[in-house]
Amino acid sequence: MRSLAEPVVRHWDFPRGVASVALLLRFGAEHGLPAGSLLDGSEIDAALLTDPVAEIEARQELAVVRNLAGLLPHAGIAVGRRYHATTFGVLGYAFLSAATLQDAITTALRYLDLSFAFTAPTAVIDGDRLVLALDGGALPDEVASFLVERDLAAIHTVVGELLTGAVPVLGVDFAHAEPGDVREHEEVFGVRPCFGAGADQSVVDVSVLAEALRLASPETTALCEEQCRTLAARRRESPGVAQEVRRLLESSVRFEESMPSVARALGVSPRTLRRRLTTSGTSYQALLDEVRAKRAVRLLTDGELSVEAVAERLGFAEAASFIHAFRRWFGVTPSRYGRLRR
Repeated sequence: MRSLAEPVVRHWDFPRGVASVALLLRFGAEHGLPAGSLLDGSEIDAALLTDPVAEIEARQELAVVRNLAGLLPHAGIAVGRRYHATTFGVLGYAFLSAATLQDAITTALRYLDLSFAFTAPTAVIDGDRLVLALDGGALPDEVASFLVERDLAAIHTVVGELLTGAVPVLGVDFAHAEPGDVREHEEVFGVRPCFGAGADQSVVDVSVLAEALRLASPETTALCEEQCRTLAARRRESPGVAQEVRRLLESSVRFEESMPSVARALGVSPRTLRRRLTTSGTSYQALLDEVRAKRAVRLLTDGELSVEAVAERLGFAEAASFIHAFRRWFGVTPSRYGRLRR
């Protein structure tokens, strides 16, 4: 197996625009739900939703999702298919102008924190299959299945807009129990999903990655990429406990710091830090893995260090532990990854 690209973040605690909340409110209104009931507890002023450059915290959108899912618990697929490429602003236009679907997916993962995702997506090539998997493990139980269905339906909707033909879906799996009516699932995915599975994922024919997209424009792609880089750089400077932990870890030489020592550096107890990270949809281990994975990629791509030396630089006691972790992150061994990237 080979990872198509590494997601820039592996959590959902990042600032986001208001387009998704506005979409959720429109969906609710179509089903007779007043905006006030959906905004309850979110600390979002309805007037803010008319500002095209306004931003909110992830927890605020999550509050709206929680309200909607509480009233319409099986509407995840219906909501997800309302997300179009244009919903994502400049990131969506980067999708539309990409040369191939592989380029579009790579862009999506590189700027995942410009999306509205709450699940952590990965894209892995397994022989003749492309596996698009979502990890909703950090989500509150009451919204997990709703958001997994929303995010996967949104991915399929956008991919369908990029391709000239139907998305060649081989199978769709959901870990949660089957709802009473799956007709909309079949409409979106083109197949009947398997429920109660061991993962939340969609499997498509890998050949679709090389398909030339009908709206490809290298000039527009370059412009969108530049705007995405600018917007992402600004948002990534936004304060937040996950970002504070990430910055401390990024400055680490060999990742020798423990969670208690990081908590002390932030002036909080380990228990408080753990709780705040959980509320933000992540954990200390997830952030440590994220930062380690990025540094591992950089060191392996440079090609100047052995796998054993990279393992030492990353604070692993032995190379075997690093190899095991790397395979978990990217689906391949460090040595194979290094050869693929050179």
